[in-house]
Amino acid sequence: MQWTYAKAGVDIKKEQGVVKALSAELSRKKELKGFSGLLELPFDAQHLLAISTDGVGSKVLIAAELNKWDTIGIDCIAMNVNDVYCVGATPIAFVDYLALEKPDERVAAEIGKGLEEGARIAEVYIVGGETALLPEVVNDLDLSGTCVGYVRKDKVIQGEQIEIGDLVLGMRSSGIHSNGLTLARKVIEGAELSYNAPFPYKPGISIGEELLTPTRIYTEVLELLKRCEVHGLVHITGTGFLKLRRITSFGFDIYDPLQPNDIFKFIQELGNITDEEMYRTFNMGMGFTVVIPENEEREAIRITGGKIVGEVVEHGKGIQVGDVKVL
Repeated sequence: MQWTYAKAGVDIKKEQGVVKALSAELSRKKELKGFSGLLELPFDAQHLLAISTDGVGSKVLIAAELNKWDTIGIDCIAMNVNDVYCVGATPIAFVDYLALEKPDERVAAEIGKGLEEGARIAEVYIVGGETALLPEVVNDLDLSGTCVGYVRKDKVIQGEQIEIGDLVLGMRSSGIHSNGLTLARKVIEGAELSYNAPFPYKPGISIGEELLTPTRIYTEVLELLKRCEVHGLVHITGTGFLKLRRITSFGFDIYDPLQPNDIFKFIQELGNITDEEMYRTFNMGMGFTVVIPENEEREAIRITGGKIVGEVVEHGKGIQVGDVKVL
């Protein structure tokens, strides 16, 4: 069987329809352009509040299979903080939401360890949260959260400055992060593999442990924003490289992509997945992308440790990754 995200149960087009239907009924809303909502503060004319919300998704099912809960809190912080970075904002506070099928103090404590570690890495404070027992709604548990940050109005980055010829800098991912796990799980389970089975690319590591590698928190972006001119920021999450379309209608030629992590090679071979589907679903080794003018190349690489993977091209060119036409 040739697996796709839709066959695994996640149809992106249908999901977009749900978002449109929901948004159509909302009048008290601010248009979201980019990865975080921005809101004016009545008491501060110079700054905007940046707000992002997201969850760990079906990665919790891997944690349940391994009974290993001490890292998904990092994922929860990361998914939100990285989105706040994308508008040029500095994250400052976080609240979590933990929904449980049944009370389990040990699991809660382990999740707390991950949240604490994620907050430490991102240098944010966890200022509150909510825990709910929902035995008729939730199987095992669900974990999500919201991050708040701030940015000067004249420092907001939403892609308007992007122009043809700008360079695309790619920053490595730590692995699958917290996206595409539904497809990954279906492929692995369809092959009748155990999550406790050895991961063939890394001796001593199980498949499940590799999938639970925490999402990278891209703290380097804050230093980059201080020292370099930045035209666009993209957190590569669900829908993979299609996320580049969120900041501009210009095209992208990713002529020298980062090498995909071993987990992606494993999933692709096991699931007979096309290159196009892989780049439309996973981060493929590039968890965060920065668009910069050409003259900032050397300093941006020094600060982030990333590399130039491509450039911005004219409208209508879509998104090309090597020989793969993603869009």
